[in-house]
Amino acid sequence: MQQFMSQLQHLLSASGSGPVNWDLARQVAASQLAAAGDPAVSPYERHAVEEALRLADLWLEPASALPSGIRTSVAWNRNEWIYKTLDVWRKLCDPVASRMVGAMGDLVPPEARAQLGPMQSMVATLGGALFGGQLGQALGSLAAEVLSAGDIGLPLGPAGTAALVPANIRAYGEGLELPEDEVRLYVALREAAHQRLFEHVPWLRGHVLTAVENYASGIRVNREAIEEAMGRVDPTDPESMQAIALEGIFTPEDTPAQKASLARLETVLALVEGWVCHVVDNAAGERLPNVVRLGEAFRRRRAAGGPAEQTFAALVGLELRPRRLREASALWAALTTHRGISGRDAVWGHPDLLPSDDDFADPVAFATAQLDLDDELANFDFTAPGGPEEQAPGGTPPRSDDSGDDTDKS
Repeated sequence: MQQFMSQLQHLLSASGSGPVNWDLARQVAASQLAAAGDPAVSPYERHAVEEALRLADLWLEPASALPSGIRTSVAWNRNEWIYKTLDVWRKLCDPVASRMVGAMGDLVPPEARAQLGPMQSMVATLGGALFGGQLGQALGSLAAEVLSAGDIGLPLGPAGTAALVPANIRAYGEGLELPEDEVRLYVALREAAHQRLFEHVPWLRGHVLTAVENYASGIRVNREAIEEAMGRVDPTDPESMQAIALEGIFTPEDTPAQKASLARLETVLALVEGWVCHVVDNAAGERLPNVVRLGEAFRRRRAAGGPAEQTFAALVGLELRPRRLREASALWAALTTHRGISGRDAVWGHPDLLPSDDDFADPVAFATAQLDLDDELANFDFTAPGGPEEQAPGGTPPRSDDSGDDTDKS
């Protein structure tokens, strides 16, 4: 019992100010990685990553109207990926965790709450510790699979920092039976494309994260699942607390607002990933021998999600897969064909210019929707008598008292 109380005290100690014990999450993730192995990044690998990102940026120049977004090129081990991305995970997970912690407090009968007094805070602390432990396991699994900072489509790393994870790239390349340097360069192209997009589209980072947060705000807590999980805690066995599986305690609200929120999230994730796939494949098309195999492998990987992504989705109720990736890629290809590279990338100029979910069904119609009006306006003489109000296409004739005479009418 003394050992249990000691471990319980450690579990409940540094919970921080939020609903998640992030110190515990980091410790659990680090412990998991230590058990599985976290190879250090060698000087050769650091140099190879820097060179791959430099070359990738050169290849992307003619394929994108957006300039380079890389200020720093780095190689991370798995622990560094967790440490450098934790701030963004905190923003994404705290709102969901707070509802779980609140639900745990609600399990205490109202008549018992007054008797608990200060002990009620322990319930919240316990909830934060449980969630932190589970989240640490999920992040540890993700860290063993991700290939770069932007691998799952979210701007997780510091702005302007392009980062690859050499150990994971090597393992992924072995699975594909492709040369490591070729896989590394393809990953570098994807990372460099992500950096261009998120660095030079100033509203995009907040737009993507807000879409995730809005969807998360509509997730409800399954109280029965929490009760079942808590029922498996054995006070005489400290390890039972670490073995609790919280998967399935979050389910999306089946409301029109939540469905619309999910549609917005899936659309923006697909548009980001589709743009990256299209631009990277164009940049590498005649340079990488296995670009077709690599492109198809990455599309399948992103569309299906790996085991770690599935674990994360089950834990916090968030699926980070771009479900309509192929349709989004076709849409960006149609924009390139009909508007050119500059016209395609100009769509990122404002969120209102982005295609909607409905536009995925007919990419050519979206790509050509404004061309007729643009051509008409391009050939219009705005210096002709009568002014643009009178002659612009679709404009309404001026009123009789609006002749354009600047003389004083007073």
